[in-house]
Amino acid sequence: MALIRIVPSWEISENQITPESVFMNRRRFMKSLIGAGLTASALSLTGCQATSKTANPGNNLVQEIPDFTKNPNFAEVNRPVTAEDVATKYNNFYEYGGTKSIWQAAQALPLEDWKVEVSGLVKNPTTYDLEDLQKKFPLEERIYRFRCVEAWAMVVPWLGFPMRALMAAVEPNSDAKFVQFTSFYDPKITTGPGFWANGYPWPYTEGLRIEEMANDLAFFAVGMYGKTLPKQNGAPLRMVLPWKYGFKGAKSIVKIEFLKQKPATFWNTLAPDEYGFEANVNPSKPHPRWSQATERIVSSKPSFSWKKQPTLPYNGYGEYVASLYS
Repeated sequence: MALIRIVPSWEISENQITPESVFMNRRRFMKSLIGAGLTASALSLTGCQATSKTANPGNNLVQEIPDFTKNPNFAEVNRPVTAEDVATKYNNFYEYGGTKSIWQAAQALPLEDWKVEVSGLVKNPTTYDLEDLQKKFPLEERIYRFRCVEAWAMVVPWLGFPMRALMAAVEPNSDAKFVQFTSFYDPKITTGPGFWANGYPWPYTEGLRIEEMANDLAFFAVGMYGKTLPKQNGAPLRMVLPWKYGFKGAKSIVKIEFLKQKPATFWNTLAPDEYGFEANVNPSKPHPRWSQATERIVSSKPSFSWKKQPTLPYNGYGEYVASLYS
């Protein structure tokens, strides 16, 4: 398969978050809600992240990554990178509970003997261990915008490798049209006290067309801020797709499968009228319950003071990806 890299010129924007009322409205499709004490912040997406003031909280397994390069095509930003403590504590990870402050519960994620199975319509099916993820593919840093479907955004320096590098290693065959990504799930570990999402389509799955996975922007992150990923941010491997809404970025991946047919995905299965399979950032296409025309920049300041700015089509990455959707 020929993977074509389109070299663009781009600028980068970033961060923000949705008002409390938006979070509250998500209850409309939460059919299995358990526990009357859940707040609006309980209803955010697994792929989304937001604010706080304690760097790398709770995760003593986070380590510096010494060997990586900085990709010059993804190094220029027109706003400051989001503070590390903001991006690593106030977070969402539905497998570990329904509140925004789940970073403590997420420390239960077991990383020992982690395996990532790559299978399906490929010439070289492979199972990678944790060491492979950091050493098999040359690591680079990319600074990307991150845009949540809930209309907030940030800028994150991710460490990892292009998805097309893994594709080149496993060699998908001509019948492979889609790719499904599956997150770790063990109800004995991931469902804490008061867990409210019983009956949901676990494990968390996401999907891409194979052309999307081959795009130059599509990225697997094994770290952020020069370190390995904190558990709450999707250790040891997560998807990063900066032109799509954050829920497309499945965390803690254990399986990647190349398929002929379009796979079912978590949020699209739950609410297809609200969370599409494609999920490209589009300011002219409102969510059924709120506008996507603007976004709010997440920072360490009080949320009422977060700056609002216009949302960019494809989150500002149209030069890379618009041709995929003509």
